[in-house]
Amino acid sequence: MKLGLMTAPFPDLTLEQVAEWSAASGFSMLEVACWPAAGGQKRRYAGTCHIDVDALDPDAVLAVLARHGLEISSLAYYPNNLHLDDAHREEANGHLRKVIDAAAALGVPIVGTFAGNDQHRPFPENLERFKQVWPPLVAYARERGVRIAIENCPMIFSFDEWPGGQNLAWCPAHWDAMFEAIPDEGFGLNLDPSHLVWLMIDYERVVYDYASRILHVHAKDLELRRDGLYRHGTLSAGMGWQVPRIPGLGEVDWARFVAALYAVGYDGVISVEHEDRTFEGSEELVKRGFLAARNTLAPLIV
Repeated sequence: MKLGLMTAPFPDLTLEQVAEWSAASGFSMLEVACWPAAGGQKRRYAGTCHIDVDALDPDAVLAVLARHGLEISSLAYYPNNLHLDDAHREEANGHLRKVIDAAAALGVPIVGTFAGNDQHRPFPENLERFKQVWPPLVAYARERGVRIAIENCPMIFSFDEWPGGQNLAWCPAHWDAMFEAIPDEGFGLNLDPSHLVWLMIDYERVVYDYASRILHVHAKDLELRRDGLYRHGTLSAGMGWQVPRIPGLGEVDWARFVAALYAVGYDGVISVEHEDRTFEGSEELVKRGFLAARNTLAPLIV
């Protein structure tokens, strides 16, 4: 395995600057943020562009990586690919195709994204839309030698994402339906155990049950605020009591999780996804958060 990081928390740094610091700090892989360079994304941790896929110079990007002895584990673009508005959805799908093209040009094997969801419709209706939208996207990636890794985040952190969240790929029942619809093994999971904690889903069992579909792994932790859970209950969908944390500062048993990954033969990247508000507000704080995550995970990765 290799230890990496997702570049999105460094919106004001260039790819060169992120690469230089990451290599010097003991990371060997980058999960590179590829939102549209024009911006417009208002969601937290969205909108960073470290590779502009509309003006891609593959040789320049690869030269940056070579200078610092790094590789790209995946290109990252996480919109709502099943948005209820047709124009919005088509724009997201179109940019996703450009990210896939960029991955192919760079020799990057994986693009990470969300399946998406219409938060106002039940799962069966969203599944039907998924069956229409996603097979052509997966086929597009397959033709270019790229695999698609769907993160298992429900994308419900605030009331504007209520009640159903903006990503249907959050539990085993939904994954089974998705993989039945798209049996291609180039379509799988970017597995993040933190989301499974508040959903009360056994993240070790998930590793064993979905081993062949784990294409990429996110390292993010989660703290459960028991007072918030007491006050709001589980029907609040985590709002008021699920708190994203740096690995080692939450509820995930990283030794057990990594042990399960080893047991099933996973040998890819573990990419730190930094969404901990404690380590925000300045570049120095963000870097401290990544270093804390490194100190937790590095002893487990060989």
